[in-house]
Amino acid sequence: MTQKRNGVAKSKRKKERTWLRGLLIFVLKLSLVGVVVAGVGLIYLDAQVREKFEGKRWALPAKVYARPLELYPGVKLDRTAIEVELQGLGYKVGSQSSRPGTARLSNNQIDIYTRGFDFPDGREQSQKISLRIDNGTLSRVSDSQGRALALARLEPVLIGGIYPGDNEDRELVRIEDVPQLLPKALVAVEDRDFYDHFGISLKGIARAMWVNLRAGRFVQGGSTLTQQLIKNFYLTSERTLSRKLLELPMALLLDMHYEKDEILEAYLNEVYLGQDGARAIHGFGQGSLFYFGIPANELELHQIALLTGLVKGPSYYDPRRHPERSLERRDLVLKLLRDQNFINESAYLRALQQPLDVIKKGSRLKGAYPAYLDVVKRQLRQEYREEDLNSEGIRIFTALDPLVQQHSAKALATQLSALEKRFGKKVAPLQGATIVTDPQTGELLAVVGDKNARFDGFNRALDAKRPIGSLVKPATFLAALEKGYTLTSQLDDSPIQMQQPDGSIWKPENFDGKAMGSVPLYEALSRSYNLSSANLGLAIGLEPVIDMLKRLGVEESINPYPSLLLGSLNLSPIEVAQIYQTIAANGFRMPLRAIRRVTDAYGDELSRYPFNLEQVVAPETVHLIHYAMQAVAREGTARSLYQRLPGDLNVAGKTGTSDNQRDSWFAGFTGNRLAIVWVGRDDNKPLPFTGSGGALKVWTDLMEHEKSEPYYALKPRNVEYHWVNAERNTLTDPDCSGARSIPFIVGTEPTVKTTCDGRKVSGGKSGSALDWFKRWFK
Repeated sequence: MTQKRNGVAKSKRKKERTWLRGLLIFVLKLSLVGVVVAGVGLIYLDAQVREKFEGKRWALPAKVYARPLELYPGVKLDRTAIEVELQGLGYKVGSQSSRPGTARLSNNQIDIYTRGFDFPDGREQSQKISLRIDNGTLSRVSDSQGRALALARLEPVLIGGIYPGDNEDRELVRIEDVPQLLPKALVAVEDRDFYDHFGISLKGIARAMWVNLRAGRFVQGGSTLTQQLIKNFYLTSERTLSRKLLELPMALLLDMHYEKDEILEAYLNEVYLGQDGARAIHGFGQGSLFYFGIPANELELHQIALLTGLVKGPSYYDPRRHPERSLERRDLVLKLLRDQNFINESAYLRALQQPLDVIKKGSRLKGAYPAYLDVVKRQLRQEYREEDLNSEGIRIFTALDPLVQQHSAKALATQLSALEKRFGKKVAPLQGATIVTDPQTGELLAVVGDKNARFDGFNRALDAKRPIGSLVKPATFLAALEKGYTLTSQLDDSPIQMQQPDGSIWKPENFDGKAMGSVPLYEALSRSYNLSSANLGLAIGLEPVIDMLKRLGVEESINPYPSLLLGSLNLSPIEVAQIYQTIAANGFRMPLRAIRRVTDAYGDELSRYPFNLEQVVAPETVHLIHYAMQAVAREGTARSLYQRLPGDLNVAGKTGTSDNQRDSWFAGFTGNRLAIVWVGRDDNKPLPFTGSGGALKVWTDLMEHEKSEPYYALKPRNVEYHWVNAERNTLTDPDCSGARSIPFIVGTEPTVKTTCDGRKVSGGKSGSALDWFKRWFK
């Protein structure tokens, strides 16, 4: 019996040993599989870490720049204009200009320490320049040694960007280009042992685990800067155990492959620092611009401390929304820097006395021009892929002039507010749009698409298709002049009515309801008589008018309805600007240009937009219409503009009012400015004013601030001036009452001459003296 029990025990022990051996083998196999899987996983993670860190780390938005301010003797420039430009660039104006990004302004002397810039045509180094301004003109530009400079340029204002799908905005910086204290501050506050650990801190992890166990949830991460970079750069921000476990080996791998300063530089560019609407602010380069309006290399101690403090919680410590919290956090960072001997006591105390120094949100010019950016983006998207625009960091250099844009936006907002105040509920809410170009080049200088110029929504300058009213008339009169009419041809200003192709009856009237009988052609345009304009258009036919509109720049199809002659054509302000650009440029059609040049992130040119033009209307014909359009301003429907503008500013233009006064327009140009203004209501309700009562006021306000140059007409060789009696369409003597000097294409001048009392005398050429038009041609 005993022997039998021993045999059973031995068998049992044998089975146990067999089971344990099997379990051990299973565990060993499982461990081996785990090691293999972990190894494969580490290899995969290693590849992922290296691929992204060594490749294209970020989707870089395209940067859109305004024109650079060119400074040379003779350019029209006053102190206010310089101040606006410097403010837009974030220059610090004070008692001295001792480092890049600073300026000093006195009565007529301005000292600027420029930052330098990589222009498409080459690098312009940072330098100290002095400007002397006399009577609104830059009289001298000199360097720090007092030597005269022929030309200096300020860097262009960054006006916006084209952002990736995640709306992240960043300005990349190199660690050697930021103040030395910035990376030191990050290490002191966020990861004191950064240069000593291997990507993770066991001490920090243990401390975080204890805190989390006590809290029963994740409340502390114990992350190093390297782990934070891994989380932001590769993973997500969710607080889960799986994400945390994945973060650890990736941090070790990153630390193993790369130098500490490389990791820190990536962190400087990746860290999230705030929100600008839908746009996320990433990195200290962009954070510096967003909060202080200056590049990161110009940050001072108190600003470095504030940005460093934001890393812990950009929303909680937002200096604009929570200034008290932000100030407390900043001062804590300063104390840490002092306690760790990164700054001395005196620097600490000075920094404590500084204000937060944060610029007002919206005071930067970046994002201030959504309507202009809309023009740029639409053009770029015809030529570039969307992923290239929002990820390759390309640079777009435009013709936008911040000063002209500011004047345009202010004029529109001011005058619309004044009209709403004057007319009350009859007009409110009013809206408007303004386009400003350089008539000599066709470059778009300013685009305003809303009375709130910063509103990033419906762009009326591009998309508000409205009846243009009497703005169409110069095209009709140009077509008539091409067919042999002259400025003194007598037009029939009597009532008409006719059936249009759609069956409606067209019965135009003059604005005052009166018929003028017979009027000279130039007067019909300057006074904007509807009846004579309609009769003229019907006399020459609609096809020549449509052809003229097409040549001037209208690209849309045009219905051959008689109502076209009084402006039933629906166009946007920018389309109207193309028409009047051709007229202002002496009949040369030049496509409106917003973009000058596009380069890649390294400055290599991708696209250039040269100056193109085509003669579409003969210069002698355009010269005649310019006379009539100057009569509009001198004695016609726009004569009120000279109540505010100087008499020696020569202006050519045309007022426009659509049917039932739903739209108020004015298109006019001087020697260096063409501006189109539309005023109306989005609900298309009638207005209690015409083109001269609304849009013209905006235009006048704009030109008053622009201090633009007079328009000088280049007189073609086959044009001569003759003294005439325009009412009789006869030559006369210059001392006769009502005589005026009017241009004619050679051979089209009147053949009959009359005395002052109207008696016919023998023909012959008249004297050469001129009236108000005398000084305005060369």
